[in-house]
Amino acid sequence: MTQQEQVDYPVPASVSEYRFPASFDEFPPLRNDALLQSAEGISPVDLTRPPPIWIMRQAGRYLPEFQAVRKEHSFFTVCRTPELACEVTLQPIRRYEGLLDASIIFSDILVVPQAMGMEVQMLGGVGPHFPSPLKNPEDAQTRILDRKVDVYEELKYVYAAITKTRHGLEGKVPLIGFCAGPWTLFGYMVEGGGSRTWEKAKAWAYKTPENAKAVLQKIAEVSAEYLVGQVQAGAQLLQVFDTNADCLTPHGFDTFILPYLAILPKLVRSRLASLSLPCPPMTVFAKGATSPAQLSALSQIGYQTVGLDWSVTARYARQYTGSRVALQGNLDPSVLLGGKEAIKREVRNLTWGPDGFLTCAREGIKGGWIVNLGHGITPGVDPEDARYMLERLRRECVKNSKEDEPDA
Repeated sequence: MTQQEQVDYPVPASVSEYRFPASFDEFPPLRNDALLQSAEGISPVDLTRPPPIWIMRQAGRYLPEFQAVRKEHSFFTVCRTPELACEVTLQPIRRYEGLLDASIIFSDILVVPQAMGMEVQMLGGVGPHFPSPLKNPEDAQTRILDRKVDVYEELKYVYAAITKTRHGLEGKVPLIGFCAGPWTLFGYMVEGGGSRTWEKAKAWAYKTPENAKAVLQKIAEVSAEYLVGQVQAGAQLLQVFDTNADCLTPHGFDTFILPYLAILPKLVRSRLASLSLPCPPMTVFAKGATSPAQLSALSQIGYQTVGLDWSVTARYARQYTGSRVALQGNLDPSVLLGGKEAIKREVRNLTWGPDGFLTCAREGIKGGWIVNLGHGITPGVDPEDARYMLERLRRECVKNSKEDEPDA
């Protein structure tokens, strides 16, 4: 759909057919746990076999099969219909059979503001739009801070989609659940949509920092409970996306971003423990938070994996994270628009370049690696170029020398 999509996104009756919490004994046994082994720090980089690979936004607009679904259904209808969300999640697993080591549930970070009572529309050619964003601290007090949120009711469609997808995967790969970082959601809720400057959100935080912190705390608490529900539904790894982490000063990052990223794993672990459930590995991806102090901090707040954008090298990141966490990333998504020669060249640099992940591993620098892009795959990518990248990564990752080999 290219025009403004419908405002009313009803939850289909089929959601009630899915048991919650899910019965874990009924899920097919997992046959590929490479991602979980690396994310938990159990498996360091092994130069004799490829590390686990997946792609942020791997279920998305670059796939013609996804576009076919979207021609018939609005974006949030896909999110809210377990059968459609499952189908879209499985599409890249089918297309790239044997090349991906994880799936990620098809949903959107903005379902959390929706659960908190805010209307979110998806406008064709524009993206997410909040018709009534937060206006001031008094507005936030009434609409957000004083509101009780039942994520298990409001987001039951996500949980149903996770449970259905676990069965649909047939144990081929693990399923990732996710949410956004509190600062990223705060930005959307104040700005009313995406922004290049995030000026309104930043002004709010600087002018009334205590109110901003209260809103961020509330978002964190709701998001943590949402993640707990995803685990109860069957998610096997959790990722937190703070894609606007690069818009504040270092002090602003320490004040409005880092503390609320740190709250999430603490709350999730505590809540799962109260339910006698183990906490799956957790990944934090704070785009742009790549200073030495920021990387060091992110590696010490309760996550097992730190995602990297494309602006840093493996060697640089390892200097500040040590072997405390696995690293995830970090090929520039735009490389996929450059053709096969560019993909081959940049994959080689990512792996066996002077500061590449495998070069560091061969030198004895410890720490796991999950291969990914440095941000989400973009709509203009040819799916066959994505395939070539996956194949090339697997080929490079089992080489034990820097010498190139002729293509088969």
